[in-house]
Amino acid sequence: MKNFIFSFLALLLLPAYMSGQAIKGKVVDSSGMGVPGAVIASSDAKATTDADFDGNFTINAKPGDILKVSMLGFDAVSVPATAAPMTITLKEAEDTALKEVVVIGYGTRKKIDNTSAVSSIKSEEITKMKVMNASQAIQGKAAGVQVSSSDAPGSTPSVVIRGAGTALGGRNPLYVVDGMPTENINNINTNDITSYEILKDASSLAIYGTRGANGVIMITTKAGKGKMNVEVESFAGFRTPLKNVKMANADEYVRYSNAAYIGDFPNGRFSANQPYNTNWFDKITRTGSFTQNNIAISGSSENVKYFFSVGNYEEKGILNGSDYGRTTIRNNNEFKLSEKVKITQNMSVSTVKNNPMPLSAFTNAYRQSPLVPVRYADGKYGVPFISNGVVGETGDSFNNVGNPVAQLDYTNEKQQSVTLQGGLKLDYDIIKSLKFTSQFNGEYYTYKQYNYVDNVALWLSADPTRVQSKYPGDLNINTLTRTRDEYFNWNLSNYLTYNKVFAEIHDVEVTAGIEANVQGTREKLTIDRKNVNANADYWSLKDINVASSVTGYKDEALNQRRLQSYFARFQYKLMDKYLLTGTVRRDGSSQFADDKRWGTFPSVGLGWVVSKESFLSKVEVLNLLKLRGSWGKLGNQNVPLNTQTFTSGLDYPSLGSGTSINSQVDPNLSWEIVEELSAGFDFELFTNRLKGSFDVYDKNTTNTILNVKPYSTSGITVATPSHIGEVSNKGYEIALRWDDKINDNLSYWVGGNFSHNKNELTNLKNVQLSPIIGGSLGNGQNTKILDNTSVGQPLGSYYMYEFAGIDQTNGNMLYYTANGDKVVQTALNERTDKKYVGTLLPSSTYGVTLGLNYKNIDFSIDGYGTGGAKVYNGKKAQRFGGENIEASVARDVWSQNNTTSSNPAPSNVTPYASTFFLESADFFRINNITLGYKLPLKEDQFISSCRIYVNAINPFITQKFSGFSPDVTGDGKLVEGTQGVELDAYPSLRSFVIGANLKF
Repeated sequence: MKNFIFSFLALLLLPAYMSGQAIKGKVVDSSGMGVPGAVIASSDAKATTDADFDGNFTINAKPGDILKVSMLGFDAVSVPATAAPMTITLKEAEDTALKEVVVIGYGTRKKIDNTSAVSSIKSEEITKMKVMNASQAIQGKAAGVQVSSSDAPGSTPSVVIRGAGTALGGRNPLYVVDGMPTENINNINTNDITSYEILKDASSLAIYGTRGANGVIMITTKAGKGKMNVEVESFAGFRTPLKNVKMANADEYVRYSNAAYIGDFPNGRFSANQPYNTNWFDKITRTGSFTQNNIAISGSSENVKYFFSVGNYEEKGILNGSDYGRTTIRNNNEFKLSEKVKITQNMSVSTVKNNPMPLSAFTNAYRQSPLVPVRYADGKYGVPFISNGVVGETGDSFNNVGNPVAQLDYTNEKQQSVTLQGGLKLDYDIIKSLKFTSQFNGEYYTYKQYNYVDNVALWLSADPTRVQSKYPGDLNINTLTRTRDEYFNWNLSNYLTYNKVFAEIHDVEVTAGIEANVQGTREKLTIDRKNVNANADYWSLKDINVASSVTGYKDEALNQRRLQSYFARFQYKLMDKYLLTGTVRRDGSSQFADDKRWGTFPSVGLGWVVSKESFLSKVEVLNLLKLRGSWGKLGNQNVPLNTQTFTSGLDYPSLGSGTSINSQVDPNLSWEIVEELSAGFDFELFTNRLKGSFDVYDKNTTNTILNVKPYSTSGITVATPSHIGEVSNKGYEIALRWDDKINDNLSYWVGGNFSHNKNELTNLKNVQLSPIIGGSLGNGQNTKILDNTSVGQPLGSYYMYEFAGIDQTNGNMLYYTANGDKVVQTALNERTDKKYVGTLLPSSTYGVTLGLNYKNIDFSIDGYGTGGAKVYNGKKAQRFGGENIEASVARDVWSQNNTTSSNPAPSNVTPYASTFFLESADFFRINNITLGYKLPLKEDQFISSCRIYVNAINPFITQKFSGFSPDVTGDGKLVEGTQGVELDAYPSLRSFVIGANLKF
C-alpha cells in the first residue's frame, strides 16, 4: 500500500521522463563538505535525483539544462549543467527550521526533528511588551494557550493549555526554569529570558509524568557569549482604566430611587436638590505609574561564559495607596573545566514589597450613592444617612455600603517576600557519543505580612454622631494580624544522553535517568492580636504581652511532598525523513497510599518530513512539510487528598463520651490521569516566507476527582474525594506567519493563530455528588454549580434562572419556569427552574501580530481575543437596596411613559441570579503597539547601540460586556470560586511607556 501511494503521488505530481545523458557532480556547503540528501532536478529533462552521503549525484540531463538544487536548511540555486563533473555550492539559509532548536525536557531538539506540539517564543517577542510577568507577554502568541491576567500590581496570570481537565485539582502548567520545577514565575525578570517553550501534547509532556497533565512551560534564561557586553534598559509609563463604567449622578440617582421607594414613600424619599454629587470611582483612583531599570553584563572567554543582571520594577497602582516593588538579581555562569567536563551555575534572588489594597473598594465605589460625600465640612467621613429627604450627618441609613475612601484610608497592610532559586549542572562527556548530566536545583521562599486595623477609627467613621468616649469597652481598640510563610524545595536529576549516527542514515538519541523532587514542609504561622502599640513598625512587637493580646493563633505545617522518578526517551531519525520518539516515565509520589504511589506514563510520537521525499522535489513553492502525531498518558498530582476528620467529646447515652469518625477514606485515591491523542503538520512555503502549523487533539481525563456524598445510613456527614468523573477537551489549533524582505532597508511580517476547544464533563459514576456551588454574589445568590446534572456541560458552567423579559404592564422582571411559563422571581422554584446557560471557558482564542522594520525604525502590533465565553456582571447584580445604578439604567428605565425599555422598573428588591446579568465575554484587544528607533551609532563607540521606543499596552479593546473587563480571573477557581464573575475586580488598564535600550 505504501509503495502504491508513493507511486500514485509521483505520477500525479511529478511525471519523470528519462532522457539525455549522465551529468555528474557534487553538492557541497560553504565549507566544502558534501550535502547528503540534496535534491537535484531538471525541468528540461524532467528528471530528478538525490545526492548520496558524500554529496555526489548523477542525473539524466544534457549540458545546458538548468538544474535546480535544493536542500532544507540551504538557499536553493539554479545552475546550467555541464559535461564536466560539477561542484555546486549551497549557501546556508539564514533562518530555517534546520537551525531552530527547541528546549524539551532534559535536553534540546532541532525543531525539524521534533515530533511533538511545542510553541517556541523567543526573547524578542517577550520583552517587546513591558509587563511585570512574562506570562502576560505571551498572551496571544501561542495557539492553544489561554492567558488571563489581572492588572492588579503583583498578580499572577492564569495559564490554561488545551482546556481545563479538572474541577478541583490544579489547572496551572508546570514551569521549569533552567531545570528547576516551580509553581510560578513572578520572581523572574522578563529581560533575563532567552526562550519560552510551551509543551502542549502527550509526546512532549509524558517525560514529566504526574506533573504533565496541564502542560509544561520551559523557560531558559540568558547566558553570556562573545566579548563583554553591557546592556542597560530604562522605561517609565503611566496607566489608566481601559474602560470606565459611568454611574448615575445625584439627580439621576434621586429620580431612580424615588421611583423605587414609591410604595414606602409616596412623596419621594430624596429631595431634588442634594448638597453632594460624588464620583466615587474618581475618589478612590489615581493615574497609575511604573518604572523599570535593568542592567546586564555578559560575555565569554574560551572556558568561561558569564551573565549578571539586576532589575528593579516599581509601580503605583490606580487604586489609592496600592504600591508594589520588585528587585531581581540573576547570575548565570558556565565553566569549561576540560574538553570533557562543563559546569553550569545559575542563581537568582528576588525581593518583593507590596502594599495591597482591598479590591472590594471598586465594588463599594460602584454601589455607593453619589449623594454621600467623601467627607463632611467638619472632616468626618460621609455615610448614607438621610433626614427630611436630604443626605447629612444624621438620620436613617438608606443603604449598607461603606465609604470606599475610608476603607482605603484605614487599610494598613504590607507584604514582603524573598525568593532564591539556584542550581548546579555538571555535563561530562564519557565518550564521544555518551554524556552524563547531573543537575541540582533549589528554591527557598520566605514571606512576611502584617495587617493593622484601627477599630476605633473605623467605628467612628461609620457614624458621624459617634464620639470616641462612647466606644464600647468590650471591643478591641485595634487588631493586628501577622503572617509568616516559608518553604524550601529541591530537585536532583541524573541522566545519560547517547547520540550517534549509524551507517550515515540512522540517527539515534537515547536519554535515561532518575530524578528526586522534594517540596519541603511549608510552615505558615498566623497570629491575631488585639490592642497593640500603634506603631508603624509592626514587624516587631516589643513590650507586647503575648498571652493577653493573642486572639487567634494558627500554626500550619503542610506535609513534605516527595517524588521519585525514572524516565527514558528514545528518539530516532531515519534518512533525515522519518522520525520516532518514545517516552516513558515512572513516578512514585508520597502524596498517596503505599499501593497507589507508583504510576507509569508512556508516550509515542511519529513524524515524517514529507518535503525531503524525491517525489516533491519539483514543488518549488514547498520548502518544508512535516507530518506528526502522538499518543500518551499524563498525570495531575495537584489534586484534593483524603483527610480523616474526627469529632471528639461526644456524649453517648449509657456509654459516656468518645470520639466519632466523621469522614471516610477512598483507598483508591491517586492522581488524575489524562490520555491524549494529537496530530498535526508543519509547513514552510515560498522560500520559507510562509510558515505555519495545524494541530488537532483529543484529551480525556478519565478519573477526575470530585466529592461524593456518603450514604445516609453511614452516619458520616463529610463528603469524600473520589475518582468518579470524566472530562473531555477536544480541539484544533492553527498558526500562520508570513515574513518577507522587500530590500535591504525594508522587511515586514504578518502572523496569527487560532484555537478552538470544546470542554465537557462527559461522564460520572453512579454516585451522588456533593454539589460544588460557586460564583457567590454575597447577597444570597450563586451563579455556578457542578452536580449530577452537570454531565454534558463544560466545567465552570453558569447555572441560574433564564430572564424572560420585562412585563410591559408593570415593569417587573420575568423569568422562564421549567415549563416555559413567564413568572416573577417570587414564583420561581429553585430546584426545578434553574438551567445551564453557558460557561466562563472560551471556546476559541486567537492572536494576531504584524510589524515592519525600515532602516533604523521598527514598528509592531500584537492583538488577542476570545470567543464563546460568558461573564457575569456581579457588581451590577449585587443589590440589597439603596445602591447606585449605572447611568445607562437610570436614563432608560421602565415607566408608564417608557414601557419598551430593556431595563425593569426601579426597585430595591434583591434580584435573583439570572441571564439578565450574564453577558458575552467575547473581546478583541490590541495588546501592544511598539515604535522604536535605533540611533545610527558606530559599534566602536563607547555606546555601541541606542534604541529609543514608545509602547502602548492594551490601548484599545472591542467588547460586548458592559463592565470593566470581560477577561475576569476572580479568585482563579473555576467552579467553586468567583472566576468569571466581575465582583471586587481590578479594572483592565491601558499603559503608555517610553524607554531606551543602551549597549556598551
